[in-house]
Amino acid sequence: MAAEIVNPRSGGNTDQDGGVEPLDSFDPAFALHRGGKMAVQATVPVRDKDDLSLAYTPGVAKVCSAIAEQPELVHDYTWKSSVVAVVTDGTAVLGLGDIGPEASLPVMEGKAILFKQFGGVDAVPIALDCTGVDEIVETVVRLAPSFGGVNLEDISAPRCFEIERKLQERLDIPVFHDDQHGTAVVTLAALRNAARLTGKGLGDLRAVISGAGAAGVAIAKMLVEAGIGDVAVADRKGVVSADREDLTPVKREVAGFTNKAGISGSLEAALEGADVFIGVSGGTVAEAAVASMAEGAFVFAMANPNPEVHPDVAHKYAAVVATGRSDFPNQINNVLAFPGIFAGALQVRASRITEGMKLAAAEALAGVVGDDLAADYVIPSPFDERVAPAVTAAVAAAARAEGVARR
Repeated sequence: MAAEIVNPRSGGNTDQDGGVEPLDSFDPAFALHRGGKMAVQATVPVRDKDDLSLAYTPGVAKVCSAIAEQPELVHDYTWKSSVVAVVTDGTAVLGLGDIGPEASLPVMEGKAILFKQFGGVDAVPIALDCTGVDEIVETVVRLAPSFGGVNLEDISAPRCFEIERKLQERLDIPVFHDDQHGTAVVTLAALRNAARLTGKGLGDLRAVISGAGAAGVAIAKMLVEAGIGDVAVADRKGVVSADREDLTPVKREVAGFTNKAGISGSLEAALEGADVFIGVSGGTVAEAAVASMAEGAFVFAMANPNPEVHPDVAHKYAAVVATGRSDFPNQINNVLAFPGIFAGALQVRASRITEGMKLAAAEALAGVVGDDLAADYVIPSPFDERVAPAVTAAVAAAARAEGVARR
């Protein structure tokens, strides 16, 4: 029998026998998660000895021998070409922070079922009991023969940057840190449509990003790659600028390709006259700072569960408002990106996910909105069945164009 779980805040509910009721009995989230959210399912029958002899010994030996002679056959005769490892160390889980590998598993299971639901991609949650960069890299490298791709998830910055870089250098399969690149792809798609709605080009916009962690850095890089007019990134101490002496190597790199206007000082000061606010940091931005932005500005306040700028406030001043929440229009949700990106990469057996593939994903995602574009509809719903096929096709085509596709 499964052990009963006591509510850490209330102590649980005491039943008539003096025991403690499981959390399932009064919280539907626990009821849904009981036993986990996923399972392995066979794709071939094993009904009799003939099936068994093909699925396992002796038939399987023929396949093993063939792969030993021609290693590339592993993609055709195993699930490798359609399965992704979802890897975490549990150090930056949702808004919960460093809660450890075991506590991260419900999120990693959730990520895996989203891969399947929205992209048709199988995924396996892997929570690692180590946090050192080299430990994680070595572990994933050794696991890699079983997978067609690696999705890094909820690993704290700045280690996440180095882990992704080192893994991509050592592996010939796609490595993708979704907290960085998935967020950036969906943000760019929404921004493209917001600009189109208001008759602006990306080159006309000056953006300010609150947050210099994984998502903030990746968004800045992608906006610059896409041709944004200018973008400044702010951390807790203000705008990341070259004149600061307290910058980490990652932030110093960011200072080198952002902030052409040479702004220094606080986030609020940077927002004066800005066209775009992008929040990936939490905290609260004062209404006066939002009011100081350019007329017809865009406010993408994506912190969960509390946006940096509440939509009711943002709508007073902004032409387009987006959040990370599903109960407001224009949700910036990574599930719009990562299933299709991996599906496209796996489809052509890409060796990596390039900047061009990510830009193609953003453009395809923006294109799904089409002529239905409106202030409350600059990004499609995750449940729009057109999303994954559009992103998959665009990513596959970009992989071929960039020479990283192997079929």
